Amino acid sequence: QVHLVASGGGSVQPGGSQRLSCAASGYTFSGNCMGWFRQAPGKEREGVAAIYTGAGSTNYAGSVKGRFTISEDNANHTVYLQMNSLKPEDAAMYYCAADLGCRVFSWNKYNYWGQGTQVTVSS
Repeated sequence: QVHLVASGGGSVQPGGSQRLSCAASGYTFSGNCMGWFRQAPGKEREGVAAIYTGAGSTNYAGSVKGRFTISEDNANHTVYLQMNSLKPEDAAMYYCAADLGCRVFSWNKYNYWGQGTQVTVSS
């Protein structure tokens, strides 16, 4: 059974950094896409960053490119989202998700989701 557990959210000041973690279990970690999504109140959920596990290929939304970095720890079946230079507009509930058997990055094909972790950015 696929199980994704996100953690690491919290409150940070603008310009600060935060690292989110997503621990995966119940499937073969490598060879799949794992992504981070976020949803702010009143807004649609949006894809933020994705990684093809085992190969390290990554994909980012334009709004976070250069500030966020997605990475993996293959041995521990964990994906991270390092968020730097945080802005108030980055505040949202962040979710990790898995697209098993992905061949190309697509924000619309994630079929397994973890619970969210809240990121607040304010002074």
